[in-house]
Amino acid sequence: MTIQAALSLSNEKLTLQLADNQGQITIFYSNDKKLVAPEASVYLLFKEQKLRAIGTTEGPFSSRTAYDTCVQITPPWEMEQGYLIQRLVETAEESKLKVMSKGAKKIPANHYPTVTAYQEVVLILLEKFGLAFRKIEEKPQKPKPAKAQHRWRKEVSTIEFFVDEYDSQATVIWQKRNEMRIKKGAHLRQEIPLNKDGSIGLAGRFTKQLREEHADKINDFVTTEDVVLKSVNEVGHFLYYAGTNSWLVLKDKDGKTIDEWTVV
Repeated sequence: MTIQAALSLSNEKLTLQLADNQGQITIFYSNDKKLVAPEASVYLLFKEQKLRAIGTTEGPFSSRTAYDTCVQITPPWEMEQGYLIQRLVETAEESKLKVMSKGAKKIPANHYPTVTAYQEVVLILLEKFGLAFRKIEEKPQKPKPAKAQHRWRKEVSTIEFFVDEYDSQATVIWQKRNEMRIKKGAHLRQEIPLNKDGSIGLAGRFTKQLREEHADKINDFVTTEDVVLKSVNEVGHFLYYAGTNSWLVLKDKDGKTIDEWTVV
């Protein structure tokens, strides 16, 4: 679902003006009742992100319920506010929440789909701002494969690993636990991989920063001196903007990867 809305934000409140005259949602990050707009609206009161009360108000806002966040919902003019309150109360009860409520009205069958659809928009937006109260079915998560662990040892420091992929060539030595030395004469990939929208991604920005730190050792995308980095990951960024598992890219003269040499 795509929801179009104009957002405005201050220290006291966040306002979402929904497109197509679908109303307005305002989140007041305060229990100061003077901040809440006086027009007729539906309100939700939260205390420590837990829903405490649902109701409707006209004129100056008043409530005996303790709260730290107030959500004010002004639905489209053609929607009966009491119907929206009733649907919100039903959702809270489905989540086994006990909340104070007032102003709810029984929803006629022919209005139920419209009210439910509008409530869905409201709930999605509130959930995005940390104010969730409906029960969300959790999908069973597949266990993540264990991340491979690698260990440096003195024997590895005598091996030269080579890179000849992704428009880059280099000879690399893992000389100390936190030192990867790229020997001078390495050829760096020139073309920056871009996001679909044409912007430079995180890998590109990180590579740019690494190369700027060693700019005095690079001439026309070729290193003129040895460059020492901290990890295989940094080597991959520096040489070819990463984008792949560099543990499988660096190989010795016999084609054995640095992963095979050091995985534990």
